Amino acid sequence: MGRARKNSERARAALAGTLQTENIGIEKVIANVVANPNIRYIVLCWRESQGHLTADTLIKLVKNGIKKDKRRTIIGARAPTPYLPNISLESIERFRKQVTLVNLLSDDDPRRGIYPETVKKAVWACIQEEPTKFLEYMLFDPGAWPEPPISRKIVMRVTEPWRPELNEIQKKRVEQTLRAASHVGGEARAQARKRREEQIEFLELLGIKTKKKTQKDP
Repeated sequence: MGRARKNSERARAALAGTLQTENIGIEKVIANVVANPNIRYIVLCWRESQGHLTADTLIKLVKNGIKKDKRRTIIGARAPTPYLPNISLESIERFRKQVTLVNLLSDDDPRRGIYPETVKKAVWACIQEEPTKFLEYMLFDPGAWPEPPISRKIVMRVTEPWRPELNEIQKKRVEQTLRAASHVGGEARAQARKRREEQIEFLELLGIKTKKKTQKDP
């Protein structure tokens, strides 16, 4: 989904560009699409993004939606981190209803999505007044989505999308473990401090001067 950009622009596409990640990247696509009810199609072209599998993730999002978890996991996606926690549920559902995907990526014909003329014809078919046959699709301009634009910011950043979501029991166990570790660590520091003070006191009894530990000392 890269070099076909100029050709799709000449074919009167509203937007053209690359999709590189299966989380933040898709969230930005959703935010832009739902802000413009006139965008009714997304043409997937060029090649699949290896590793991130962004095309597969986008297809699964439109087809299956998301799980009811905090990360909003895209159902059925094969990508490593197919999560959409930074965008509203309203925007996600609106996106799924508003757009139709035209997928030019094909395992049987890997070069299909690369041909500039194929990409231009796909875009052209999407803006025809009458239903137009294109590959396995029947495309036409359905007009703008009949609801107002949704204009919202992406609300937060994904810092650790790989971290698993914990249920209440698991959260309590983690909290208990952290408290216990903190308690043990505090006791260990106190014991080390006491031993150091005893050593200093013993050395002073022998007439050996020692450097007093300050807050800046390690």
